[in-house]
Amino acid sequence: MVKTSSTMLELGTAAPGFTLPDSNGNPISLSDFAGKPLLVSFICNHCPYVKHLADDLGRLCREAKGRGLAVVGINSNDIEKYPDDGPEAMKEEAALRGYDFPYLLDESQKVAQEFRAACTPDFFLFDADHHLVYRGQYDSTRPKQDPPQKPSGKDLQAAIDSVLAGEKPSSEQTPSLGCNIKWKEGQAPAYFQST
Repeated sequence: MVKTSSTMLELGTAAPGFTLPDSNGNPISLSDFAGKPLLVSFICNHCPYVKHLADDLGRLCREAKGRGLAVVGINSNDIEKYPDDGPEAMKEEAALRGYDFPYLLDESQKVAQEFRAACTPDFFLFDADHHLVYRGQYDSTRPKQDPPQKPSGKDLQAAIDSVLAGEKPSSEQTPSLGCNIKWKEGQAPAYFQST
């Protein structure tokens, strides 16, 4: 497990365009969410940092979708080396966690690079015009904390609440921390640095 922080893409950045297949092979594009605030979560199935908050992420996203937020999850890991992150496993994970949002496979890893995504989980929240207003941690809880702490999504929830109220979230944002995206041989981008 290589611990990696979010790159903290510049606030105000326009959402990179994408068209990716969901776990059933249906294409989903950024344009499908025109005019709606959008949360893009880079997640996967096997990462302990994602597993730590996955059930709560499912809850948070279901609630936020009910209030008008669009949500997608993107898995950019190398599925040849990490078959637990393949499409069939993604379907099972979505059902297990109650993800009611499209869970997309970025097999080329180009979308992750365009977002400058670095870790799982890595969260990017865009306003209704699809400009970046939040990139950072879900909350301050981590796997294997002593004593254990239950995730609540406090940081991300506050940003979502602001966006849905037509306001900008605070610019004081803490980077997400997780496992590095599992880049294919020779695909690791220049911005990637592990710790």
